[in-house]
Amino acid sequence: MEFETALQPGRLIKRYKRFLADVTLPDGRLVTAHCANSGSMMGLKDEGSQVWLSPNSNPKAKLDWRWELASQGGVPVGINTSRPNAIVADAIEAGRIPELTGHDSLRREVKYGQNSRIDILLEKDGRKTYVEVKNVTLRRPDGPHPERAEFPDAVTARGAKHLNELADMVAEGHRAVMFYLVQRPDCLDFGLAEDIDPAYISAFRAARNAGVEALCYDCDVSADGIHIRKPLPIRISD
Repeated sequence: MEFETALQPGRLIKRYKRFLADVTLPDGRLVTAHCANSGSMMGLKDEGSQVWLSPNSNPKAKLDWRWELASQGGVPVGINTSRPNAIVADAIEAGRIPELTGHDSLRREVKYGQNSRIDILLEKDGRKTYVEVKNVTLRRPDGPHPERAEFPDAVTARGAKHLNELADMVAEGHRAVMFYLVQRPDCLDFGLAEDIDPAYISAFRAARNAGVEALCYDCDVSADGIHIRKPLPIRISD
């Protein structure tokens, strides 16, 4: 995925009210950007850290800027949660995810489950593969696994609901995949942050036992674009 327009670098002043961030641009202007991320963004919201914004081309938007990239230890990290579905869909269509090749059609945001929409629905000869995409940004350099990407970074009842709905699709005879997209290139493996949301880990284990698959890929991230790079090993105990 290439950014439609060049990103504007800046320095983060603060993130607040979950969806707002104040940023100082190189010319000294202070702007408020939309932060399309409902998580805690742990490690990615330090005052003075490097960020990148995109101009908001939506004429109905209340803010002129969107926060696209943060940084941690000098590494750019994609934080815009409206991007992962397109990144994964583009990679599937390009054949860069071998586990999800061989489909006849790909559709996005298809209704299913309990008033939900599946991120990506693949179909071939009547068989359906339901793919739910989760954005992963968390890395805790001072934690027990300093080079591990982790999910979630905050309690997510909605995430547990999605796991349950994927398990229901397997029970109906379909294939279901939870796809963790790590929007950063500096992690060696992936795991679940049990200390942050034990209920999500319980839901994950139940879904896996029911036949839901899990995939994890990391990304190359730059001010030019975000592209899927390679699979990461998933380290989750039973």
